Amino acid sequence: MLWRLQNGELEGIKPKVIVLMIGTNNARNNSAPEIVEGITAIIKEFRIRLPDSKVLLLGVFPRDGQPNTPNRVKIKEINSSIAKLDDGRHVKYLDIGEKFLEPDGTMSKEVMPDFLHPNDKGYQIWTDAMQEALASLLK
Repeated sequence: MLWRLQNGELEGIKPKVIVLMIGTNNARNNSAPEIVEGITAIIKEFRIRLPDSKVLLLGVFPRDGQPNTPNRVKIKEINSSIAKLDDGRHVKYLDIGEKFLEPDGTMSKEVMPDFLHPNDKGYQIWTDAMQEALASLLK
């Protein structure tokens, strides 16, 4: 993604808000610090190329059906670090991962059938969960 941003993908656009949720695809092959470094570079690129745009940075969504799997632990580490990118002005961090989970931390196939990709119900949860933050950034 970073290469695309640096090579024309942002030319000719001026969005008020950019919604960014990225990192889960790297969880298999990259460490949490490497993923955080990549997300940080993307945010910096947005700030350079689209200085008037605000960014709604979403925490990496949980994956796996059960809590405390290596993926879940890594995602918590990533989210803890990228939360610090929230600068109170141009970048707003929002972690909605808990909304996809049951009270015991498990994930239902009714929300993410493969424990990774949301279905219609999961997308509705996603949409509803970011409405307030998105509306605030659009003001």
